[in-house]
Amino acid sequence: MSAVISFDKFNLMQDTAAQERIRAARAKLGKRAVLLCHHYQRADVYQHADLTGDSLKLSRLASQTDSEFIVFCGVHFMAEVADIMSAPTQTAILPDLAAGCSMADMANLAKVERCWRELGEVLGDAEAQVTPVTYINSAADLKAFCGERGGIVCTSSNAGTIAKWAFAQREKILFFPDQHLGRWTGHNLGIAMDEMAVWDPDLEFGGLTPEQIRKAKILLWKGHCSVHQMFQRTHIERWREENPGGIVISHPECSFDVCVNSDHVGSTEYIVKTIKEAPANTRWLVGTELNLVDRLANEVKPEGKRVQFMAPTVCMCSTMQRIDPQHLAWTLENLVEGKVVNAIRVPEHEARLAKLALERMLAVS
Repeated sequence: MSAVISFDKFNLMQDTAAQERIRAARAKLGKRAVLLCHHYQRADVYQHADLTGDSLKLSRLASQTDSEFIVFCGVHFMAEVADIMSAPTQTAILPDLAAGCSMADMANLAKVERCWRELGEVLGDAEAQVTPVTYINSAADLKAFCGERGGIVCTSSNAGTIAKWAFAQREKILFFPDQHLGRWTGHNLGIAMDEMAVWDPDLEFGGLTPEQIRKAKILLWKGHCSVHQMFQRTHIERWREENPGGIVISHPECSFDVCVNSDHVGSTEYIVKTIKEAPANTRWLVGTELNLVDRLANEVKPEGKRVQFMAPTVCMCSTMQRIDPQHLAWTLENLVEGKVVNAIRVPEHEARLAKLALERMLAVS
């Protein structure tokens, strides 16, 4: 039996050669492999996609295929969701294991469990008073944590619906790992700012007093997306001065200042849909990842629509950029040779509990 093909021979390969190898390997694999690309994926990889979209949509679509291999060009937590939601006969693969998510890394199981214990010390019984809600941009063990404790998963598009469900279960929400999505969601539900407290996991009791914890309706984990953190209200104000009548649309992972000063706020799918369905010759300022914005700008340009990236500096999802043509070619050629590299397998117990939290979300939303 042949050995796994080493990545070394691909590492210095020219992009054009890697592209040819990708096409050749895909032709040999046929429908045995389905290639998923997230909206933020770099263009030289995105062009090969069978399915495109946000992370949850892609996992659901892939699980409905008959493909043996789900090659996820995204980041680690996305491949985990694909593994959890797919059939036992399917294998989820991440072409580069270094493709992580800095936001997801800001909340780990040890810190969340410590938070839960400390909430219990203040409130008496955390599980009786707090519904844990994790953003889908989190590790599988945190989804399992929520599944085991009557909690749930949310996405950027259904966070409001999920928060209403969570409040119907208990009086408080622990929302992690993205404070900005949690704050915007709470704001849209009419929750006052002083009833949304930021929990700093590096400080005892989150850096909060017992009174602040008791008063809070939503406890916001101190986490954020490094890409969406770059956008500022001043970017919007400057653009509006130069583009009267222009429209601003942002992702809810942006800061509250950016969201509240935008005309539209929504998920990547919402942003794409809104701009594509907008009247011709409209002007847009977009607060989300650069690869998506550039791709969208080119797609709607023939209609006279002008789409501009919000930040004056280049800002893209650097970890997702790690999945390049060389890693994709290496992954696919190994599959052709009968070798699976970088398979993502969530432990069975963890997957069962994480799936429970995901299924609650799908049932509610």
